Amino acid sequence: MVVKVTMNGDKGRSKALKIAVGLSGVESASLKGDDKSQIEVTGDGVDAVKLTSLLRKSVGHAELVSVADAGEKKEEKKEEPKPEPSTPYYPQYYYQPVAWYGYVEDRGPSCSIM
Repeated sequence: MVVKVTMNGDKGRSKALKIAVGLSGVESASLKGDDKSQIEVTGDGVDAVKLTSLLRKSVGHAELVSVADAGEKKEEKKEEPKPEPSTPYYPQYYYQPVAWYGYVEDRGPSCSIM
């Protein structure tokens, strides 16, 4: 949601941001606009009426500019599916054959006395 607040200087901006972040359900709050007079608040289950009334009591005049569901922004940023490769990649395994020239005959015990 975006709330336009009449703020005088940096002190009023920081006070308004503290109020916005202090509400339950608020994930982030940032200043928006050319003159930094708008506060953009994102979160789940944020009460817009409570936020504007708190800002009016402690900072100055506040009016609600827009309220949008966060799911709408996510739908706009859909990722395109990546095309799958046409042929799967199989790594090549090489087998080095070992030459076998025969076998060694058993000539019996190595002791010549017996």
